Amino acid sequence: MNRKVLLVLAAAQFLMVLDQAVMNVSISQLVADFDTTVTTIQAAITFYALVMAALMITGGKLGDRWGRRRAFAIGLVVYACGSLLTALSWNVGALILGWSVIEGVGAALVMPAMVALVAGNFSGKDRAAAYGVLGGVAGAGIAVGPILGGWVTTNLTWRVVFVGEVVVALAILAGVRWLTEPERERSAGRLDLTGSALSAAGLGLVVFGVLQSGTWGWFQPRNVPFEVFGLSPTPFVITGGLVVLGLFAHWERRVERGGREPLVHLDLLQVPPLRSGLTMMTAQNLILMGVFFSVPLYLQVVQGFDALETGVIMLPVSVTLFLTSAAGPVLGRRWSPRTIVRTGLGVLLVADVGLLALIDPDIATAPFLTAMGVLGVGIGLLSSQLGNVVQSSVGEEARSEAGGLQFTAQQFGGAMGTALIGAVVVAGLASSLGSLVAMDPAVSDPVKQQVGVSLEAGVSFVPADQARSAIEAAGVPPAETDALVAAYSQAQLQGLRVGLLIAGLIVVGACFLTGKLPDRPMIRAPEPAAAG
Repeated sequence: MNRKVLLVLAAAQFLMVLDQAVMNVSISQLVADFDTTVTTIQAAITFYALVMAALMITGGKLGDRWGRRRAFAIGLVVYACGSLLTALSWNVGALILGWSVIEGVGAALVMPAMVALVAGNFSGKDRAAAYGVLGGVAGAGIAVGPILGGWVTTNLTWRVVFVGEVVVALAILAGVRWLTEPERERSAGRLDLTGSALSAAGLGLVVFGVLQSGTWGWFQPRNVPFEVFGLSPTPFVITGGLVVLGLFAHWERRVERGGREPLVHLDLLQVPPLRSGLTMMTAQNLILMGVFFSVPLYLQVVQGFDALETGVIMLPVSVTLFLTSAAGPVLGRRWSPRTIVRTGLGVLLVADVGLLALIDPDIATAPFLTAMGVLGVGIGLLSSQLGNVVQSSVGEEARSEAGGLQFTAQQFGGAMGTALIGAVVVAGLASSLGSLVAMDPAVSDPVKQQVGVSLEAGVSFVPADQARSAIEAAGVPPAETDALVAAYSQAQLQGLRVGLLIAGLIVVGACFLTGKLPDRPMIRAPEPAAAG
């Protein structure tokens, strides 16, 4: 195995996952630095994953046209520029432009090219081992991200991490010369700009609708810019996105029938192992990013932990994810991907139920750390297999396109996880708070009415002390203020529990979608040495 090549690709994989982990533990500091809300930072995190999801297939196609090594290098330059702007950002708009948009565009070029470069530079068991290493490095990035981001945010500033990313990107660029350009059998043709626009718009509308559901409401309108037949615009925006994705599929078939090169060869999605692998990647990241958004809220907003303490609490999931992902090739010699993935989903369900039971006013540290470690094992079992399943399902000529689909699935899942679970948490907070206040005899009817009006305008996930200050500023009597703060604190826990419950239901649903994964080991055991 070429260690130099693996080092370059592993460093790129590490870079791609590092800052998302940093952002998750820096939510409170970002809110304070930019004088904004948790919901706004949630939108920035969601938009980052959404930009990548919307452009991954296009990025893979550009890799076909330019060459994977060139696309990889150009993407690193774009990513470094985005990191620099993020480090210098002066408001939320600059942060979103630098991190969510420019870095997202860079990642959309780097990641499909990276997968194709692994396939083009390694073969056989070395390729499977390389995918296992990249999965483990992704876990290491998630491991280092919370600790590094937490320490830097607490003692310096989160901006330092992004300056470091610029340095790392430049170092990786210096090693691009070691990479071998994979052969491209399929002609790239002209870039399908219409298909690219349709896919981006469709994915964007679906995720945007889910993201806004926490503010607008799913059906009953709440704080909406407009109503549709007296209903919230949420289901109509999501439906519009699905319609656009349907138009995208129609357009791609039309392009292919006309003898031109489509953005996506939809026949690839007829390959059962590929389709199942992509579905499981979507579910995996939906669960992971949903939990990784909810848990820091619990630790920072409810428990009052700083970024470093949050990173320490989240460390077990990252360590076990790394170790389990790295063990992928060993596991793959004995068991099929279907068996390993189903086992991983079972472990994920156990972890989710454990976290659900542990969301309390006073954190039980040791059990919570254990549940986080179990979560990492479950995610690691999935990530150790799915990359090899996707890439082994297609021929060499479709590696880059499969890589684009792979990372589209992952980033779409990540965007949906942050958007959906975040929206569910906020909706659960509002619903629980309304119920608790309505049933509390210590709160007068005028104050209950005032709370109802405030909930219609939207509710934010903030520390209890900040909620107390806002209630006191509204002129609520002290006794009723205490009752409202107690109800708000209890509603926060209920909202988080609902978010984790939805994550658990997604795990259960994913179990029914594993039937088309390969049912035999995909990695051959080493041949015994010849005697004599």
